Amino acid sequence: MKQKSITKVIKVNQKTKEKMITFYKDMYRDKTPPYAIFQADTGDTIVTLYNSGKAMFQGISADIEASLWTSTNKDSDLINDFIEKKPKEKKTKEINLPIDINSIGSDEVGTGDYFGPIVVTASYVNKENIPFLIDLGVKDSKKMTDEKILNIVPKIIKKIPYETIILNNKDYNKYHNEDLNMNKIKAILHNKVLYKLSEKEKNYDYIVIDQFEPEKSYYNHLKETNKIVKNITFITKAEDKCLSVAVSSLISRYIFLKEMDKLGDKYGIFLPKGASNYVEDIAIKLINKHGIKVLNDIAKLNFKNTERIIKYKDVK
Repeated sequence: MKQKSITKVIKVNQKTKEKMITFYKDMYRDKTPPYAIFQADTGDTIVTLYNSGKAMFQGISADIEASLWTSTNKDSDLINDFIEKKPKEKKTKEINLPIDINSIGSDEVGTGDYFGPIVVTASYVNKENIPFLIDLGVKDSKKMTDEKILNIVPKIIKKIPYETIILNNKDYNKYHNEDLNMNKIKAILHNKVLYKLSEKEKNYDYIVIDQFEPEKSYYNHLKETNKIVKNITFITKAEDKCLSVAVSSLISRYIFLKEMDKLGDKYGIFLPKGASNYVEDIAIKLINKHGIKVLNDIAKLNFKNTERIIKYKDVK
């Protein structure tokens, strides 16, 4: 029997907010939704804590996770012992890789953007190419301007072997469901690019993923996959610790920007990144011009933005 994903929202006081911030700090996602303090992934539940004091739990264990904080909200000392113990079980061991290595690393872009595709890239960086990348100033794409990325990535892709998969919006909306959620989609795409590249580039010391969920959950997503890359090092904030992951981040961002430009040109409008109110305003303009079906081509329909957009009074 399928376990259904549920959503639970509770209101927490300031003391509970502080406990939640400490409790989930090792499970934070890189991207935080607007007006939120953090968004964390426990493996079974996505937890979002908003500045307003609202906490949203989404997943198959949402009610259990929420009940923990409902209790502590009433009596902040009720589960202190549990809070002290649980992070030790969830905490990811700090891993520091040597600099002078041959590595394959993967990273993705577009999972937090309402418009545009998901782009996943794996890159191979050998020891000889490290000085070249350092001279270019390679680092995580989130720390570079789009202008800088558009300037240096063409130089990188001429020299660095890589594999990329672009999952467009039509396919994303077709495949995404309760059994194939965002993290499972990401795991499948990461595995594909890593497998393709590792088959071509055999001389590597490490295969590294910018960790987006626990290792066990990652491999659980791949249990129906035949060709699985097993010898992976999972590192949080890996783009800061591994050059091949940083390169993959930049290439993915470069391709994402190009794909966004194509979509914008197709519909004659600039498509903003992220999932803000401005994004929703642009979506409404597109719907009023092209009809509601346009969202299937340009947006990730499972985002909460879709509900707000179609309920907006100006949408026809």
